[in-house]
This record gives sequence, C-alpha cells and structure tokens, in this order.
Amino acid sequence: MQIGVDSFVAAPVDRVSAVDPARHLSELLEAITLADEVGLDVFGIGEHHRREFLDSAPTVILAAAAVRTRRIRLTSAVTVLSAADPVRVFQEFATLDLLSNGRAELVVGRGSFIEAFPLFGFELEDYDSLFAEKLDLLLKIRENVHVHWSGKHRAALTGQGSTRARSRTRCRFGSVSGGTPSSFTRAGVLGLPLMVAIIGGEPHRFRPLIDRYHLAALRAGHSPGQLKVGIHSLGYVAENGNGGR
Repeated sequence: MQIGVDSFVAAPVDRVSAVDPARHLSELLEAITLADEVGLDVFGIGEHHRREFLDSAPTVILAAAAVRTRRIRLTSAVTVLSAADPVRVFQEFATLDLLSNGRAELVVGRGSFIEAFPLFGFELEDYDSLFAEKLDLLLKIRENVHVHWSGKHRAALTGQGSTRARSRTRCRFGSVSGGTPSSFTRAGVLGLPLMVAIIGGEPHRFRPLIDRYHLAALRAGHSPGQLKVGIHSLGYVAENGNGGR
C-alpha cells in the first residue's frame, strides 16, 4: 500500500477567512517538501478554474515542487483532459518528468466541476465525447513521437512531432473515475491504472465498479500486475479521536 496527499489548494475568498495567495502557495510547497522528507509516496495537485481554488495551473506548482523534493512522486489530481489540449498536456508532463527525474504522474479525467468547459470554449453536451477522443489522442502521443490522428473536437495531426522533451522514463498515466460505470470499463479496456474519486457516499459502494474495471481489463488481455487501483477521498488526521493535537 502507498499513501499520499492531494490538494486542491483551497483559498477562501470571503473577508473573514481569505488567505494571501502568494503565502498560501509558499506554504503548500513547504508541505510538499515535508511530505517528501517524512516518506509519503505521492503528492497530487488538482485542477480547478474558480475563485476559491489556486490550482488552475497544476503543472507549474508541481514543477516548483520537483526542484525542492527528491523522492516523492508528483501527480495531477486530476488533469481535466476534456477541456485541455492533449499535445500540450503531454508536453507539460514530459517536461515535469525530466525536472523531477522520473517522478511525474499524469491522472486524467473529466473533473467534478464544469467551469472549464465554457471557459475554454467547449460545450457540455460533448462532455463524454470530448474525454474519449482526447484520451485516445493522449495515449497515441505517449506511444509515438510522430502522430497521425484525426477527430471531431481538435485539428488533425499528420505526423508532427509532439515534443522534444520526452521523458527518459515516461511518466505514468492513469484515469480517474468518480462513479460512472462506463468510465470504469473504459479504464479497464485501456489497461490504465485507476484512481477512484470518492467525493461522496460510502467507500464500499464502489467495490462493484472496481470489480467491473478488473473484469474489463482482463477480458481485454491486460495482465493483473498493471491494474493498479488508488482511492482519492476526504481524510482527517489527528493525534486522537477528539481532534486534539
């Protein structure tokens, strides 16, 4: 088992509890450095495009953390691929992987908020097709320097090179699912590691969906050893059950 921390870099904007953004990001980098020093396995940064979060550019935060840490893996939690360009996403994480000496991980999903769609000019009715198409392209870029690809939501690629900053170890890819059965099946068919986003509800209710993921992966011919499953959920840490310190 591996244990890590994810942060959405929440920053309240009301007058009572508002925080200084620069100080908040500085303290976040200190927290990531401490997580590395005490032996946590991974630290993830989310992606949101709303006032109460400071994680609109997660790869920038992770890159800053990369030069301050030595061992901890640095991951997105989650990259909203539906509203991003897969070529650019790959370039950023390949560069992050070089900066961190092979510690970058890219976890992609559709996000639990929808503000990225109108912000970047996408339609909500394309919610599913955007993700499926862009994930297909991202996986092709991972395997090939020069990609031939065409789709509905993005201009075609006709053999252009995706990036010169391809990592030496190739950053690990994963897919996040928040409860839609089809998303568990898709991750399994593709043989991608799975991150289960438990935002609400009891964790045991997700077991049948994880079983669906494993079954789909095995039917698609993937080996059990590559079927890694992680859980992202709210947590509480204290020295005793009363919240004492």
